[in-house]
Amino acid sequence: MHTASIKYLSKDKHLGAFIRSYGPMKFRREHSLGAFQSLAESIIFQQLSGKAASTILGRFVALWPKQKFPTPEQVLKIKVEKLRSAGLSGQKASYLKDLAVKFTDGTINPTLFHSMTDEEITEHVVAVKGIGEWTAQMFLMFTLSRPDVLPTGDLGIQKAMQKLFALRTKPSPEKMQKLAKPWSGHRTVACFYLWRTLDKK
Repeated sequence: MHTASIKYLSKDKHLGAFIRSYGPMKFRREHSLGAFQSLAESIIFQQLSGKAASTILGRFVALWPKQKFPTPEQVLKIKVEKLRSAGLSGQKASYLKDLAVKFTDGTINPTLFHSMTDEEITEHVVAVKGIGEWTAQMFLMFTLSRPDVLPTGDLGIQKAMQKLFALRTKPSPEKMQKLAKPWSGHRTVACFYLWRTLDKK
């Protein structure tokens, strides 16, 4: 998927020059995570620095010593106090419980994702307490490798588009959709490069 998108976008009159000079990029290996693990980790990482979140994630996983990562059923059965002992706030513990409920009752069914649109998956994922549209979009991009996601609420993408198109202010979601129209079908990879443009002073 990525190779075709890079080839297509490298001809774009706005983003093409940056892509050609940057070259192919390595993509995070998150797509190897299961859907439950990916969403559970995104809840744990919310509003925390990477280091603090990694510590709490490690403690959370350690509550099930024989496993790489707990199943939704195990998260459902564990007491909230136990989750709190790993450093999770009461609110995040309740979010993880809700995530586990949605996976066990079939509200979120990863086996159906392949036949669902991005919008349908987003709708199911945001049904979980504590998961908003931005988290759902990151899940589509990084875990499910969906090729055409444009997270208009992402501050980095707003800033990168402002810079790329020399706009006086950060663009509105509607403006972003309009500017990204030529990237249709490849907007996920376009965003990966947009984030990289911010590293370049």
